[in-house]
Amino acid sequence: MNAMSVLYNIISNKKLKTALVEKSEDRLTISFYKYFTLHDPFSFRDALYLELKKLRVFGRIYIAKEGINAQLSVPCILYKKMKAMIYTFHSSFSNLEMNIALDNNRQSFWVLRVKVREKILADGITETSFNANDVGVYIDANTTNNFQNHVRTVFVDMRNDYEYAIGHFHKALAVPGNTFRYQLLKIVETLREYKNYNIVLYCTGGIRCEKASAWIRHHGYKNVYQVKGGIINYVHQARTKGLPIYFIGKNFVFDQRMYEVVSKDVIGRCYQCGKLHDNYINCCNDRCHKLFIQCDLCAEKFHSFCSIACMRI
Repeated sequence: MNAMSVLYNIISNKKLKTALVEKSEDRLTISFYKYFTLHDPFSFRDALYLELKKLRVFGRIYIAKEGINAQLSVPCILYKKMKAMIYTFHSSFSNLEMNIALDNNRQSFWVLRVKVREKILADGITETSFNANDVGVYIDANTTNNFQNHVRTVFVDMRNDYEYAIGHFHKALAVPGNTFRYQLLKIVETLREYKNYNIVLYCTGGIRCEKASAWIRHHGYKNVYQVKGGIINYVHQARTKGLPIYFIGKNFVFDQRMYEVVSKDVIGRCYQCGKLHDNYINCCNDRCHKLFIQCDLCAEKFHSFCSIACMRI
């Protein structure tokens, strides 16, 4: 590796964002994850950063000894080249699946950040007997739809409360919590009455239900399934095959877009007045910065703050 190589961003976010808007380059937002054993995540991180930088890729990637979790924005003209690079970058990537976003009309990222973490998905699991590879059965869109009409089947949303609030599968069960770690503490108790049901787990792109399925199997649940590729892949498949789509509302995403529209149903409610609404904002009080749903009338009344207290501050 060249000693002069810069392995991090040195330009301000404001300048990068402005440059992206001015360039108006067609880009694809994609995501992928892979659980595999990585012995030297730091060297892996540096090498991957340099390769992605050559291809003008932006995004957020977490790397750990347990694998990789990536959300990226890549120029359309370089997508095939980037994909080929990823598949040959590591032997574990040969069968890796990439999800192309449902909405590519808005820009998602404007800087590349590749970080090494203890885990790609913080789970709080310390039990040495836990086998993360003992996962549920992957199901496609057609099978997912068939399960929707099955009496002894329960759909379980492995996303956070605020993601569930604006969009979810019809009749899906929400596991309480705003962190995956907390949800894993609650999920076994939440599903106790469904022990003999078919349990269908889903999340945005698959990474959370992958580990959650192994966790509930670890606790004795047998009939465990997971929607392959998550909501994103399910909607792509259903649209391509002309199948009914049982996910209603918006799919929350963790980038500048905030959401992807799946259906026109509005199921969220304004944090302040309770009116049906599904656009999230952050409280204008930087000390608070609460993520919440606020309708247009309350945005005018509260000046985009979450409360009178924050408004006064």
